[in-house]
Amino acid sequence: MEIQWYPGHMGKAHEQMTELIRRTDVVIEILDARLPLSSSNHQLEELRRSKPCIKVLNKQDLADPAVTREWVRHFEREKGVRALPLSARQQGDAKQLIKLCRALVPKRGNPGFPVRAMVAGIPNVGKSTLINTLAGRSLAKVGDKPAITTCNQQIELKNGIVLFDTPGLLWPDLADQAGAYRLATSGAIGANAFDCTVVAFFAVEYLCRRYPDLLRGRYKLAELPENSTIAIEEIGRCLGCLAAGGRVDMNRAAEAFLRELRSGKIGRISLEEPARADEAAGDVEEGSEEQEA
Repeated sequence: MEIQWYPGHMGKAHEQMTELIRRTDVVIEILDARLPLSSSNHQLEELRRSKPCIKVLNKQDLADPAVTREWVRHFEREKGVRALPLSARQQGDAKQLIKLCRALVPKRGNPGFPVRAMVAGIPNVGKSTLINTLAGRSLAKVGDKPAITTCNQQIELKNGIVLFDTPGLLWPDLADQAGAYRLATSGAIGANAFDCTVVAFFAVEYLCRRYPDLLRGRYKLAELPENSTIAIEEIGRCLGCLAAGGRVDMNRAAEAFLRELRSGKIGRISLEEPARADEAAGDVEEGSEEQEA
């Protein structure tokens, strides 16, 4: 199954970002620490050109800490880029981001000359939550569904920083379907754009391969199931997702499994790594072949 999703307001958002970036001193790109590559915006790289950039690895409390450290090293090899893992709701983490903005633009931040920071990121990555934490009050709309922010906002902080909030922007063509499946697994793509059972098969296949101990421990599995279908069935039975006659409701089981993965109940999991980016590209095809069999 191919995943395609592109809310209508995002075309206009691209035009707005092109104009905003001309007035910006530093770009803050919010990424999901569990899938920094898939949650990055490739168009933003072209738009910012030589502008300093902070890659914020949000939801770091849900990601594998060892893998997050690898991503920090990976991003900071790029000229003008700094990487900062954080949790958007933590005030202490937000203060680190402010300090880093000032360090990257030392000639600004004085009265009348604030550091102008553009905050960008794909839907449901935690952008609005971080802005509210930075401001110390609720200014940006927050929700657990993607595509909440649909227009630009300018927010003046009390510490010499001005934030330009932009709508969540996801590129229109999800040509990398492995990346699209990781985005769907994380909750970044609208639920009406994919079959949750197929995405759950993809996710459980990855966990069996990469985090088998976490999977066994959470669902009390004596051994790993033979395939993803059996795995979701056993998980559904463990979570009580049963239909008439004791049969597992596979759709309910898939939804429950994805909720647990997204909330961190299974454990701290990263869905991609710098060293395994090429390997991950074959995950979707393998999962599809298994289901057809």
